Amino acid sequence: MSEADIRAERLKKLELLKAAGMEAYPASTGRDTDISHFVGHFDSLEASAKPLTLAGRVMSLRGQGGIMFADVFDGTGRVQAVLQAESVKDIELFEKTADAGDFLEFSGSAFKTKRGQPSLKVSRWKMLSKSLLPIPTEHFGIKDEEKKLREREIDILLNPETRAMFERRSKFWNSVRQFLATRGFLEVETPVLETMPGGADARPFVTHHNALDIDVYLRISAGELWQKRLLIAGFPKVFEIGRIFRNEGQSREHLQDYTQLESYEAFSDLKKGGDFVKELYRHIVKEVYGKYSFEIHGHTVDFAEEWGVVDFCAATKKEFGIDPLSCTEDEAIQAVRDAKIEVGEKLNKARAIDHLWKSIRKTISGPAFLVGVPVFLEPLAKRFAGNPETVERLQVIIAGSEVGKGFSELNDPQDQRARFEEQQKLREAGDDEAQRLDLDYVRAMEYGMPPAFGFGVSERLFAFLENKPAHEAQLFPLLRPKM
Repeated sequence: MSEADIRAERLKKLELLKAAGMEAYPASTGRDTDISHFVGHFDSLEASAKPLTLAGRVMSLRGQGGIMFADVFDGTGRVQAVLQAESVKDIELFEKTADAGDFLEFSGSAFKTKRGQPSLKVSRWKMLSKSLLPIPTEHFGIKDEEKKLREREIDILLNPETRAMFERRSKFWNSVRQFLATRGFLEVETPVLETMPGGADARPFVTHHNALDIDVYLRISAGELWQKRLLIAGFPKVFEIGRIFRNEGQSREHLQDYTQLESYEAFSDLKKGGDFVKELYRHIVKEVYGKYSFEIHGHTVDFAEEWGVVDFCAATKKEFGIDPLSCTEDEAIQAVRDAKIEVGEKLNKARAIDHLWKSIRKTISGPAFLVGVPVFLEPLAKRFAGNPETVERLQVIIAGSEVGKGFSELNDPQDQRARFEEQQKLREAGDDEAQRLDLDYVRAMEYGMPPAFGFGVSERLFAFLENKPAHEAQLFPLLRPKM
């Protein structure tokens, strides 16, 4: 039967329920026991013969001629409900109207079948939600990869591996919160709608605020500049786990809306921050996966090992023969062309050097820290005292990609303004990912900002640990609507 035919048949069953005086979508249920409790305490429940009520989705139905078996799942566990003609007076209505996929309530008592299977012997049943569309059989599930993403609820229902991944995703972010909370960090919420997007090199989404009659931007960072204003306000440790939005390309590693952690600690620095990051990552993998070693995109990554250190300028000079600090813009662009690196944007020196580095990082398994990044690639980090043309920034390299970034925060308001102005010039020259001149933030800095270490990492880390493309590790990734 086609899906349309099945739906038509189920609509007829819906009418049969109504004719029999049974609601198909009641507002309440008498459920008093979840299935996990029923299964876990089965022996004592059977011995007591205590009446109880379970409820859940019927995953499969079988039987006829006075006895029916329903496999019931409620999100906590699964159990078999057994309906027999001598104990269920309206079993005929059940046979005529119940389908796999329906949510049903079953009242009865614990007992074992002749084969010794722990079950619920049903005395009464009640429809809670009549399903109109058929759910694929669990054995076959959903095979089409795009349909899995479009109908994620069914994929999760039928695929224990998918369900387990999203349980781990929840545990992933809980472990981050636990780590930070035990170290005295205050969780905050900063604006998602901004009049001045900042905190990252990215193209924002623009929308209109009707009440104020102004255009606003969806934030491109998890409150970086706002959180640093909170350091100015006197909070020594703050963090936010929130959604951010970047109107950019889509790839295995990049999405347009995703969850990111950003944290800021006053009176910390790059060295302390590096130790903080290593402890954070090791805490996450141990709490969520119970191990330190992972196979990711063909790389073996062991978080328990000593983390390597890669110098940006030295690595670029060794691979391409140019010094990112002293080379001209033309030399940087020519190096990209000579290396036959494909780019989808207009190049300036900063973008060219960034593309050269990205081709190098693909070979690095990590975990490692990238250091010695030029100032022109990082407008928000403090200059390195030993070489003011570079910044005190570290990036976490895992499986050939950057999965986390932190730095000693720039707290010199005059230096910050000068760098913003350089970024603004890049914007005016056509680089729409360059940062804007945020004078409100500069003014806040002029009240005095403590030295601090800031760090950010997105859900990309989770996708990497799962060895999955980023969109597959999201519950409901954005997809082009079906025409």
